[in-house]
Amino acid sequence: MRELIVEADGGSRGNPGPAGYGAVVIDAATGETLAEAAEYLGVTTNNVAEYSGLVAGLRAARDLDPTATVRVRMDSKLVVEQMSGRWQIKHPAMRPLAAEARSILPPDQVTYEWIPRAENKHADRLANEAMDAGKRGEQWSPSQSTADLDAGAAARSAAPRKGRGELRDQPRPTPTRTTPATTPDTDDIRAARNVASEAPATGAGAAPPDLGTPTTFVLLRHGETPLTPQKRFSGSGGSDPALSDTGRHQADRVATALAARGTVQDVIASPLARCRETAAIVAARLGLDVRIEDGLRETDFGAWEGLTFAEVRDRYPDDMSAWLSSPDAEPTGGGESFEAVAHRVAAARDKLLAAHTGRTVLLVSHVTPIKTLVRLALGAPPEALFRMELSAASLSVVAYYGDGNASVRLLNDTSPLR
Repeated sequence: MRELIVEADGGSRGNPGPAGYGAVVIDAATGETLAEAAEYLGVTTNNVAEYSGLVAGLRAARDLDPTATVRVRMDSKLVVEQMSGRWQIKHPAMRPLAAEARSILPPDQVTYEWIPRAENKHADRLANEAMDAGKRGEQWSPSQSTADLDAGAAARSAAPRKGRGELRDQPRPTPTRTTPATTPDTDDIRAARNVASEAPATGAGAAPPDLGTPTTFVLLRHGETPLTPQKRFSGSGGSDPALSDTGRHQADRVATALAARGTVQDVIASPLARCRETAAIVAARLGLDVRIEDGLRETDFGAWEGLTFAEVRDRYPDDMSAWLSSPDAEPTGGGESFEAVAHRVAAARDKLLAAHTGRTVLLVSHVTPIKTLVRLALGAPPEALFRMELSAASLSVVAYYGDGNASVRLLNDTSPLR
C-alpha cells in the first residue's frame, strides 16, 4: 500500500493574533513533494492554526490517494498527543477541527509522529508565507512558495488543486527527511513555542530576522484605589474609582523614575479614571500628552464588581469554578471572559504597534490587560495569568521586533516605590 507523509504547521503572531498554516504532502518512498497548502486565517490562536494545517494536509493526502496510509509529522506535541488519543481536547475551539481531521480518512490509515521543529521547516515556511501574505491583505498563492528551499530543491511546477488552501503538484527529487523523532522535553509543548513559530525560517534564499530597533511597551499598572488594598474585583463595569492618596504618591514616584530614564516618547492610557489619573501625573513630569486607548481597559467582571474573591466564591461557586478553569467562561451577569479580553488586547496591541513603530510607549493599564500582553509575548497558555504577580504602580516591559518576535524584558518592577 502506498504511504504518504503529511507535514503540517501553524503559527499565530500574538496568540491570538494574525495566524496561518502550512502543510505539505510527500511520497514516503521517493521523497517527492506532491502537494502544498497554506492559508491566512485572520486572528486566531497557535493551536487553531496547527489544527487547520493538519486538516488541510489530510485533505490534500486524501485527494491524492484516498487508499494510502498517511504518516502525520508535526512539531506540535499538543496536536500529536490529542489526535493519538493520549490527551483530552478541552478547548472548545479545537474540538470541531479535531473531529474534522478524524473524519477525512479512516482512523486506521493515519498515524501521528512528533518531530523537532528543525525537521518541520517546509511546513513552517509555508505557514509564515501565509501570514506574510495576510499582512499584505492577500491570501497565499502557489507562486509565493519558497518552502522547497529547505529541502534543497530547485525546480517546481504550479498547478492549483482543490482544497481548503491553495494546493499544487510539485516534483521534488530530493529525498524526504527521515531522521527518527526524538523524545520531546515536557516544556516543548506548542503552547510555549509562540515566539519561535513567529520568526520566519532562515536558510538559503530566506530573509534574515529583523533585529532592528524594537517598539517597546513600558506597561504601568495604575496606582492604588480605595478598592485595591481590599483586593476587590474592580473592572470596567464597576464604580470606576479614582486613585487614593497612596495611589497618587505611587504615580508620582514612578513619574520621577521614568523622567530620570528619559526613554518614554508617548503615553497611552486606559479610559478608566484610575489609569487616566496615573497617566496624567506621569505625562506631566515627562512633558507629554496622554492619549486614550479603549482596548486597554480592565475586564468587565459583571456581577462580581466590588466583591472580594471570597465573596464571589460564596455567592457564585459554580461560576467561579468555571472561570478559573476555562478562558471562555464569563463572570456572572455577562462579564468578559479571558479569551474575549485577549482578543481585545491583541487588537489594541497591533494598532499601537503600527502607530508607534520603533518608539518607546508607556501604556497605563490594569492587571488583566498587562498580564495578557506579557502572556501573549511569551506564548504562554491562558492559565499563566494566575501565575503572575502584578502590584499596583508596577512596571513591566515588552519589546516587539519587526520580524514578529517579542521579548519580555521586565515584570512587576516596584523599585521606584521603595
